[in-house]
Amino acid sequence: MYHVLVCDDEKDIVSALTIYLQSDGYQVFTASDGREALEVMERQEIHLVLLDVMMPAMDGITALARLRQVCNVPVILLTAKSEDADKVLGLNMGADDYVTKPFQPVELLARVRSQLRRYMLLGGGAARPSAVTVGAVALDDNAKTVTVDGEPVSLTPLEYDVLRLLMQNAGTVFSPQEIYRRVWHEEPAGDNPVAVHIRHIREKIEINPAEPRYLKVVWGKGYKMEGESR
Repeated sequence: MYHVLVCDDEKDIVSALTIYLQSDGYQVFTASDGREALEVMERQEIHLVLLDVMMPAMDGITALARLRQVCNVPVILLTAKSEDADKVLGLNMGADDYVTKPFQPVELLARVRSQLRRYMLLGGGAARPSAVTVGAVALDDNAKTVTVDGEPVSLTPLEYDVLRLLMQNAGTVFSPQEIYRRVWHEEPAGDNPVAVHIRHIREKIEINPAEPRYLKVVWGKGYKMEGESR
């Protein structure tokens, strides 16, 4: 059974969400502000968070920022129509989706199912190692460093995040659209910049970027890291 945390300072909304989610088979935990939500996250195994933006004590954006320092569970923001700027800020801070109040129960549950399915398919329920090595490429997420054969490699923040996603899921093929969603935290629109970042990463970690040893393309499907991982 998946555990969903509902965080909102409006008791009626919490009660309604609890009913909808329980009827769909989820175990529900509740909080009334961001600080309380973080406390629940420390005590319980949570698989998805429904997080209101405007709350006393600690607002949803602040709570999201702190949550993303330690955890990658899906977060769906609960926002009012007038909070467009907060939606954009929340997505940039790491939110996975948002629902505008008043919401339709069917839409909300569909979004919850979608985020949980993606999270679990990507192995989100398992703890991510802070350090991972694929062949000669080593990434230390605590130190935010990458080395190749022991030599440091300088990556931009987005290049680092793309490489981290692929290395922590070595052997898994990610489409450009999925990489964009996971790294940029928004739906791709227009030209997808993932291919450009992949090319730059190859130039920095591969001996011959034209014939990559580690960062491979799977034609028609996407990209993956290939090699002995440890």
